[in-house]
Amino acid sequence: MQSGALAAAPPPGVSSEGGGEPIFQARELTKVYPSGAGEIRALDGVDLDLFAGELVVLLGASGSGKSTLLNILGGLDTPTAGQLRYRGLDLAGADEDQLTAYRRDSVGFVFQFYNLIPSLTGLENVALITDIARDPMAPETALELVGLGDRLDHFPSQLSGGQQQRVAIARAIAKRPEVLLCDEPTGALDVKTGIQVLEAIERVNAELGTLTVVITHNAIIADMADRVIHLSDGHIIDLQHNRSRRPASSLAW
Repeated sequence: MQSGALAAAPPPGVSSEGGGEPIFQARELTKVYPSGAGEIRALDGVDLDLFAGELVVLLGASGSGKSTLLNILGGLDTPTAGQLRYRGLDLAGADEDQLTAYRRDSVGFVFQFYNLIPSLTGLENVALITDIARDPMAPETALELVGLGDRLDHFPSQLSGGQQQRVAIARAIAKRPEVLLCDEPTGALDVKTGIQVLEAIERVNAELGTLTVVITHNAIIADMADRVIHLSDGHIIDLQHNRSRRPASSLAW
């Protein structure tokens, strides 16, 4: 696909309203998995730009390609075809050493399940990341940012599900990543607790300026995003710009 064609008629995932150069630029991004005698096209020619400081929500049914796209953006998987650039790095053609360094230095991950080490306190769980990061914030600072400054010495078993998820967010952002990728971060939580987790994600996005991409099946959560990208059958089918983001605390689930 030629850059001139992109400029003249941007496809659904390519924003003409982002500020400056995109952090991510994907063109014709494709992921194919073998399935018996056939294949599954989890992504099928996705074009997408993502910009610094955005909070983006990916919406779509199960099997739409949301998690595949997030995994490729995070360097956990590689595309079958197409282009994907992060700053000056060609992620589509990167080797494993380059992807490892990229994941370590530039990306924070938050998943549906918290993956905390039960024998470590919240502070110690976060310190696992800060001990190996290039320019980390103090673990205490990360936990304060997600509203857990008074739970530093609690073990996961002493924390609620929402608090454990906020520890996981603190762990993800303590290395000051440019990108925060969240895959169904409220999927295992009740409504009240889920809103607390979304508020923590919102605060990280606002205070650190971290590009934040959140996968959800809950369309209500889309109201807190700058942009909402709808996927279906491996395609971006719609892109919406929110002129006025709603705070997570105002969402009516």
